[in-house]
Amino acid sequence: MGLKSFLISFILTSLIFTMLYISTYLTSFDINILNQSPIPNTTSLYPVSFAYLISASKGDTAKLKRTIHALYHPGNLYLIHLELEATEDEHREIARFVRENRVFQTVGNVLVVGKPNRVTYRGPTMLATTLHAMSMLLRIDKKWDWFINLSASDYPLVTQDDLISEFSVLPRHLNFIQHTSRLGWKMNKRGKPIMIDPGLYSWNKSEIWWVIKQRTLPTAFKLYTGSAWTILSRSFAEYCIIGWENLPRTLLLYYTNFVSSPEGYFQTVICNSKDYKNTTANHDLHYITWDTPPKQHPRLLGPRDYRKMVLSSRPFARKFKHNNAVLDRIDRELLKRRPNHFTHGGWCSMGGGKHHTCSSLNSDGFGVLKPGAGARRLRTLLTKLTSNPNFSKRQCK
Repeated sequence: MGLKSFLISFILTSLIFTMLYISTYLTSFDINILNQSPIPNTTSLYPVSFAYLISASKGDTAKLKRTIHALYHPGNLYLIHLELEATEDEHREIARFVRENRVFQTVGNVLVVGKPNRVTYRGPTMLATTLHAMSMLLRIDKKWDWFINLSASDYPLVTQDDLISEFSVLPRHLNFIQHTSRLGWKMNKRGKPIMIDPGLYSWNKSEIWWVIKQRTLPTAFKLYTGSAWTILSRSFAEYCIIGWENLPRTLLLYYTNFVSSPEGYFQTVICNSKDYKNTTANHDLHYITWDTPPKQHPRLLGPRDYRKMVLSSRPFARKFKHNNAVLDRIDRELLKRRPNHFTHGGWCSMGGGKHHTCSSLNSDGFGVLKPGAGARRLRTLLTKLTSNPNFSKRQCK
């Protein structure tokens, strides 16, 4: 078989594996075991809601639980993906964490992927996980407005009441996705190489491997690159999954063999779509500091970064080690959160003590928002990003 025939057949096979790789099975729990009736769908009680995918790897269970506590809000939807490589004990621990939390079970908005993906570093399996999570979240709930993908190493810098309050005044079609057509070093290191991810078809985890022959840059569409972390509108998420045009599927075929595809797939889809290319606020809303060039790896954040994180007005930051001292300060000063409690919000009962942290559900508080200083900081950033002429200048080029 010639090289060309081999590549064509492999790409088609890869697409099949990508689309079918993860079963649509969720770890869910019967809330009747708590001997109480579930509350009504809380997403309809708030002006906007978010659907979160929170991804974690082996060894991340402690970080994952802390991040979920910090992000939780009854008006949102949360899907947890702990990759297949994690131990059975870790998978059981996360399932137990969700099952035994009375708030999660009462509201019913925290779910765990029951048959997780094997994720390969720099391979398309993370993109497959993200797309599949989108499709599951769309099927589970018809009310959410934006999709947010985070990892266990991310952490919020504002409360969810802050986030909901400030996004409630934005057009629902906006997409917060960092993009550029200036590929730079990525042209030769990402655009031209062809790689194969064994995670698409093998039970044994291994590194990606490379095809010797390279390909030319595409002429049927223009390549874009940017951050893997996005906030995508429900409309655009539906476009990526349903694909009433063939563009999302065509680009999925192409990016199956593209290095670090989550850093290019959504950017290339949205910037080549006539319906969505003018809906982008060119920003990922994350505070990230990078290593020295080529800036491929985020630097671990610590106490010295606190002031810059706050001044950035961004709602999320990464990357953190578990129990870094700066997380305690974020909890104390920005989120008003105590260990193993939830972030401050109008929806929850207030614990005693100086910081009034959330401890349990307060039915009288459903639908109530209590935005704070974080909302004012975020409003400044969002206004800057979405106001003309700045917004128009930052569209796909």
